[in-house]
Amino acid sequence: MKAIVYTKYGPPDVLQLKEVEKPTPKDNEILVKIKATTVTVADIRVRSFTVPLSFWLPARIALGIRQPKKTILGMELAGVVESIGKDVKLFKKGDQVFAASQSFGAYAEYKCLPEDGAVSIKPINLSFEEAAAMPIGASAALFFLRKANIQSGQKVLVYGASGSVGSYAVQIAKCLGAEVTGVCSTTNLELVKSLGADKVIDYTAEDFSSKGETYDVIFEAVDKSSFSACMKSLKKNGTYINVTVPLPGVRMLWTKLTGTKKIILSRNSPENSQDLDHLKELVETGKLKVVIDRSYAFEEIVEAHRYVEKGHKKGNVVITVEQNNNLA
Repeated sequence: MKAIVYTKYGPPDVLQLKEVEKPTPKDNEILVKIKATTVTVADIRVRSFTVPLSFWLPARIALGIRQPKKTILGMELAGVVESIGKDVKLFKKGDQVFAASQSFGAYAEYKCLPEDGAVSIKPINLSFEEAAAMPIGASAALFFLRKANIQSGQKVLVYGASGSVGSYAVQIAKCLGAEVTGVCSTTNLELVKSLGADKVIDYTAEDFSSKGETYDVIFEAVDKSSFSACMKSLKKNGTYINVTVPLPGVRMLWTKLTGTKKIILSRNSPENSQDLDHLKELVETGKLKVVIDRSYAFEEIVEAHRYVEKGHKKGNVVITVEQNNNLA
């Protein structure tokens, strides 16, 4: 089968289209013929090995000291079940599915997944490309907003509302009954409004913390706002969510230890089939939609990584995986 392989950390050019062995499902696994995958920020960070200094050594141990342990990236996919292991009960050949793979491996024509993993039947009203863009970003938004225990009528501010996680956070917060303010750039104001945001703030024109508004939840999706600004605008018993920071800094620790404000960081946002089933229902009932910025062919994945690496994508960047690709 064809796969996008990288054998060393570095810029997008380390990605190469190669022929590799097609996997065989174990007794509890399904083999998915992948129709589409995505380029996420996680793929960019792992490929380039861009991690906080404090995480350098554990990340190297986990990912590979001198070179990557897992040479095929890709954490999201949608496709068709081609075959199943003898013990599989939940899926059958021909099922259209979408899934998250924490072990990567979605930059390929085929991927084996455990039937009890983060895999679900694809929403009937989504294309494979749209479905592939849901498992990570939408699951993360759902997970963290649930942890915040949002109540109907509460005020939620989403900073980075036009990105993958942010665009889902706006919509899911609305589903939970919140009054949502989205913060984004000038070019994305109309997009965020179309997602259901009650108010939008252009961060290039004004600082949200200078408006005097306070929020029950501040959801930081891109880690580009000031922590002090967020604390200024967060209610006394409010919740601050940052999906990009795994460990708290000194100021976060001090705030958490000495105040009543709750701080939730990016550790542990496990994708699972139950959440994917719930997201599928939201999509099929018209309460959640997928934002696709750009689509690329399988052989254009280097260009897709270059684009995402610039840090200005809207929603999601998807890759269409085709059977007839020729080796570059």
